[in-house]
Amino acid sequence: MGQQPNALTPEQSPQHRFGYMLRELRTVRGLSLRGLADKAFMSHSKLQKWENGDRAPRDRAEVELIDSLLRAGGILIDQWERVGAAVSASARVSVSALHVSEASVGLATAASQQAASDHEGMFVPARLRDGSVVFVALDRRAMLRGGMGLGAAAALGAGTPAAAASNALPGLTRPARSAAAYSSTPVEHFQRVRRLLIDNDNLLGPGRAIAATREYIEDIKRLRQDAKGTDRHALMELQTQYAEFASWLYQDLGHFDSAQFWLDRAFQWSHTVGDGDLTSYVMARKAQLAGEMRDLVDVVDLAEAAQRMARPRSRLAAVARTYESYGHALRGESTDSERAIDDVRNALDRVSGDATPWGVWLNEQYVEVHRAQGLEALGKHAEAAAVFTSAIKALPDGYHRDRGVYMARAAVAHAGAGAPDQAAAVGLQALTIASDTGSGRIVRELACLDKALVPWQRQPEVAEFRAHFDGTLAHES
Repeated sequence: MGQQPNALTPEQSPQHRFGYMLRELRTVRGLSLRGLADKAFMSHSKLQKWENGDRAPRDRAEVELIDSLLRAGGILIDQWERVGAAVSASARVSVSALHVSEASVGLATAASQQAASDHEGMFVPARLRDGSVVFVALDRRAMLRGGMGLGAAAALGAGTPAAAASNALPGLTRPARSAAAYSSTPVEHFQRVRRLLIDNDNLLGPGRAIAATREYIEDIKRLRQDAKGTDRHALMELQTQYAEFASWLYQDLGHFDSAQFWLDRAFQWSHTVGDGDLTSYVMARKAQLAGEMRDLVDVVDLAEAAQRMARPRSRLAAVARTYESYGHALRGESTDSERAIDDVRNALDRVSGDATPWGVWLNEQYVEVHRAQGLEALGKHAEAAAVFTSAIKALPDGYHRDRGVYMARAAVAHAGAGAPDQAAAVGLQALTIASDTGSGRIVRELACLDKALVPWQRQPEVAEFRAHFDGTLAHES
């Protein structure tokens, strides 16, 4: 008799063994593949690829979640750790001179997923031999041995006081959290910390805040063990809010799988909290992330789902409609995109008095930026560049990283409109902010710009931008 398709044989790779074990455990628990995917808030196709051995999980947190849902007692985690055969990105990337290349829109996720946690590796943009730019996971010690420049390390959070604190005293374990340790209540303390992290995120970028945010999530979990009543509920709400913020940080870093994971966690936990506005906001964020990933299938569906969940005529409904507009643009649906963004613009005065704390940043400048983003997706480059430029001028002080993202997108629009000199000049400004913040979103846009400027590569301004951009990347050996 022939071998069953998913039967385990001694010569199969650890990746296939992991997939086999996952399928066996799922079957024993009486779950369909789609049923497990729904419980884990993951895509059905991703789990199918794991089971078939076509792809191994990249994020340890996802494996831990599946292991927990299947009550596997760590079996899946142990099997996954043996997969570790995937080629280490650091083995293929030279770090003596930092560079990186971006290959079109598919940039930024593949190799970066090799790091299991923020403590094990850092994500760096790198140029491969084929000229494309991807984000790769590099071991922190390897980078330091390779003599990576201080500026590049700072952009990634290495060499900073925050990074030093997270690496100091390796033998010292964090003490158990006690509510009595705080001068105010623990909830008030963590609310203030989250506010500080959010404020500093736009100035400093995501790299410095990710490790701290994840540690605070664990701290809140420990405090919840002894909390009761309203305190326990308030801590659960905070845990949800921190998870959503962790997702945002990973999204800005360009690590979309981790961003999806933490948004899924936040969505799951928000139902425990029972806050309809919070759940609606997280769903809207899922639509935003789908748009950032240029997911033509999910972005509009998720945005429409968020609108159904939101209170009618509320600010959160308008936020979701904003992301729906971009989804239509990505799909080439110009009329639907323009109608959606006009609806949001007309709703701004009405929703300004909404009492919910979510989406308070929804204002005219934010909507204009998304209108420009939609115009660019629709190929209306000159119009998009003009709207981006106007919106950037109207940004208030302190929006450093956001300014860099919008500048990079404006530069791409200028290139599309046939203005390479202006595109290169604006791109250089965005590159400075990328170096300051380590924002993967800026780098992704600049990688697209780098590619778009190839026809004018001999022009001095263009050559200057491309040389500076290339100089910020790690290069494949």
